[in-house]
Amino acid sequence: MLLLRCPLLLLLLPLSSRPQKLPTRDEELFQMQIRDKAFFHDSSVIPDGAEISSYLFRDTPKRYFFVVEEDNTPLAVTVTPCDAPLEWKLSVQELPEEASGEGSGEPEPLEQQKQQITNEEGTELFSYKGNDVEYFVSSSSPSGLYQLDLLSTEKDTHFKVYATTTPESDQPYPELPYDPRIDVTSLGRTTVTLAWKPSPTASLLRQPIQYCIVISKEHNFKSLCAVEAKLSSDDAFMMAPKPGLDFSPFDFAHFGFPSDSNSGRERGFIKSSLKFGRQTLSKPRVDLHKVCIGNKNIFTVSDLKPDTQYYFDMFAVNTNTNMSTAYIGTFARTKEEAKQKTVELKDGKVTDVFIKRKGAKFLRFAPVSSHQKVTFAVHSCLDAVQIQVRRDGKLLLSQNVEGVRQFQLRGKAKAKYLIRLKGSKKGASMLKILATTRPNKQSFPSLPEDTRIKAFDKLRTCSSVTVAWLGTQERNKFCIYKREVDGNYNEEQKKREQNQCLGPDTRKKSEKVLCKYFHSQNIQKAVTTETIRGLQPGKSYLLDVYVIGHGGHSVKYQSKLVKTRKFC
Repeated sequence: MLLLRCPLLLLLLPLSSRPQKLPTRDEELFQMQIRDKAFFHDSSVIPDGAEISSYLFRDTPKRYFFVVEEDNTPLAVTVTPCDAPLEWKLSVQELPEEASGEGSGEPEPLEQQKQQITNEEGTELFSYKGNDVEYFVSSSSPSGLYQLDLLSTEKDTHFKVYATTTPESDQPYPELPYDPRIDVTSLGRTTVTLAWKPSPTASLLRQPIQYCIVISKEHNFKSLCAVEAKLSSDDAFMMAPKPGLDFSPFDFAHFGFPSDSNSGRERGFIKSSLKFGRQTLSKPRVDLHKVCIGNKNIFTVSDLKPDTQYYFDMFAVNTNTNMSTAYIGTFARTKEEAKQKTVELKDGKVTDVFIKRKGAKFLRFAPVSSHQKVTFAVHSCLDAVQIQVRRDGKLLLSQNVEGVRQFQLRGKAKAKYLIRLKGSKKGASMLKILATTRPNKQSFPSLPEDTRIKAFDKLRTCSSVTVAWLGTQERNKFCIYKREVDGNYNEEQKKREQNQCLGPDTRKKSEKVLCKYFHSQNIQKAVTTETIRGLQPGKSYLLDVYVIGHGGHSVKYQSKLVKTRKFC
């Protein structure tokens, strides 16, 4: 592909550090032309050795040109459809005698050359219809004006074109290994482990290659361009230009040209990026994910859904050229979630539940009598848990629960309720749950929003501390306990002991300070204080307050670490 006397100028850049010159190219004229932006106002030129991105309107054909001035020139053309199948054809016409020469004289106007040549149909070299990345490769191409015609009959779409006259030295696309398949080496309920053979471009040619994995629930993808188009909001990978403008005129940067201060004396690969109109913010699709993992050739995809089919694609990306090659995609179905025994809940009875880290438990509640309302009370002992309630298959409730929460749902005759409890990602979860059709059956005590214990530093003495905590409008019994701890006791140890479901019955009698009943109709005044006496000077104590409901169930407030004064 050669630019000498015509303005069908092509950008030339080699992969090697030594610049390559095409046959008979006038280097001085070439440098003069790339500095003159007017030569590039026609967007139908395909530069040599650079991948371009462009746009097709549905049923509107588009034609690109490039010139090969000498016979027996190697030639490679690659067309990458993005989000729709393409029909494309490559043909060649002979150059008029005036258009071929030894690279001297003034270049002819572009329109004049088109009139001389393009009125005639050329010789078809290759044609293709589909959405695969397809190639035309020839080790010995005749001189002439080459025409690339493209058409999309399905919808407006994007595509990429790459053409070069030095395919052996360029090699911008990563090479695939002899076995380009992706192997599924391990399969779980929420994970799939993939492995693949490395690209020879990385292992042999030592070029920088990174691998990008694409996970989809719909289908496999044949190019990274198609993935990027799908990932973009509303399938708009790039905003479509206004009809008739044909992207012209445009700046050098659209073809990856350097600024005027660096006119590109060496040939290298261009990372081109066309952006038309306003930029759109990409909204990630929940059913499609792309992750680039560097040069590893094994990867475990996690956080998948059980019993779900996923499609996996792998793309080797040359980070120098930003051009990619697709491995042969695969698919796999994650294993079914282990069938768990469903625990039956009895009306008005508290049930203890233990859930493994990231695990889940299923419970069933089937009231024996008709009911207008049903109440679910949950007491999470440690970290927050998620509760979902379905009535006869219909989702009624989905909430995260921390501490004590109560939910009242409308009842239905002969209804059956399925409760799904999902544990914390941090560790194992413990909770207590109560289901009842009797609204006055409340086993869990009501709690204030703030369950901290406040210590008054100014009232601290060598033998006593004064603390306060909030109550509610409901009359409940409060018991306070103390335990001496060593001076190294810290917040991390206290956090490990924050099991709110452990009641006073687990404490030693010697640790009990007192119990009292307390409530206030004015929620703003629902505060009580207590002075704990008989402590030792300079000692640390862990204080716990338990509130005990009418059904005997207790909930522990957040523990408080206090220390008496050493000298008084």
